[in-house]
Amino acid sequence: MSFKHTRLDRFILFINYVLLALAVFIVVVPLLYVAVASFMEPTALLNKGFSLSLSDYSIEGYKLILSNDAMLRGFLNALFYSAAFAILTVALSVFAGFPLSVEGFVGSKFFMTVLIITMFFGGGLIPTFLVVKQLGMLDTVWAVILPGAVSVWNVILARTFFKGVPKELSEAAKVDGASEARIFFDIIIPLSKPIMFVLALYAFVGQWNSFFDAMIYLENQKLYPLQLVLRSILIQNQISPEMIADRAQAAELKRLSEIIKYASIVISSLPLLVMYPFFQKYFEKGVLVGSLK
Repeated sequence: MSFKHTRLDRFILFINYVLLALAVFIVVVPLLYVAVASFMEPTALLNKGFSLSLSDYSIEGYKLILSNDAMLRGFLNALFYSAAFAILTVALSVFAGFPLSVEGFVGSKFFMTVLIITMFFGGGLIPTFLVVKQLGMLDTVWAVILPGAVSVWNVILARTFFKGVPKELSEAAKVDGASEARIFFDIIIPLSKPIMFVLALYAFVGQWNSFFDAMIYLENQKLYPLQLVLRSILIQNQISPEMIADRAQAAELKRLSEIIKYASIVISSLPLLVMYPFFQKYFEKGVLVGSLK
């Protein structure tokens, strides 16, 4: 069945295509610039811009970064922190969201009120640091994983998703003699893959890009995540030329800083770019169902 668009429909579609093309351009161009710049000599990039000459390209930045043992260790630490944080966040959000979605659950309004209040009022950095210190988690992996593992927004998303699950499924299972635990693990969880993948992606990306908690709670550099290692490398190479008498040495340090900067952005973004396509179908469905119901 063909549908004939009116002139107004075609005009609106044209405007939509133009806006989408502009959005794609705004997103793609910086990504391409960083990717290409990570392989180019900084002087050639500044003087010529993008070049087709192979002599203007180099992998020196990647060699400098990958030859650093702290980089590999930070990469593995970041993977561990992000994966553990995502698993813990999903588990806590699901276990908290499901009871709050059940009608007749005693105290659900009270618990929701308490949770929502914490979205607007928090103790702040110093009280949180003191709590982490009193629990003996300073300079341990738990100081990075546990604080912030429970997000009220994630709990609300999970609760909203569970409210959209047909009640008839649970009622039919109860008629067959299934317990609440059996209903949850055998019926609700298999139907909750979209929202669980969305929560996992949110948590993984947030933890992967985070360095502040590690900077506050960790002293042992062997526990540093990748973002904190990259920050340390960039700061060490960003030396003011006025502090160095030898101008040639200052120029070389500046060149190395530029090489490392772009290469580090690519390396730190690569896992997320590889992971997202596999989560995309769950991401779209989970966000829509978990936010519109």
